[in-house]
Amino acid sequence: MHIHAVTIVVPDYDEGLAFYVDVLGFEKRADTDMGAGKRWVMVAPPGGETAILLAKASGADQTAAIGQQTGGRVGFFLMSDDFAADHARMTAAGVTFEEAPRHEAYGSVAVWRDPFGNRWDLLQLT
Repeated sequence: MHIHAVTIVVPDYDEGLAFYVDVLGFEKRADTDMGAGKRWVMVAPPGGETAILLAKASGADQTAAIGQQTGGRVGFFLMSDDFAADHARMTAAGVTFEEAPRHEAYGSVAVWRDPFGNRWDLLQLT
């Protein structure tokens, strides 16, 4: 077994695609019209097994959850096999890092946010 996908609530499908595909370079795995304004939109890092389902917020509760799905904690971890190059590429693409890269006992890490407020780690294990 493996985790197939996790959901990130976004204000708009196309805004989610613009960031995850155009800025981060993720692959668009699916974009299927489900009717009634809903779409099945999946993105993933190139070659990655686990995908992200971009879900457009519907209603006040879901809108309030945008960027707060993990209560302000880092909730998503983007694994890198070349931390310095990925950090430089992401910075050049306009990704907002909350801190300079740091080196911990487990590897290199830097916390960043997507434009919706979700906190991520860029991570390379040692």
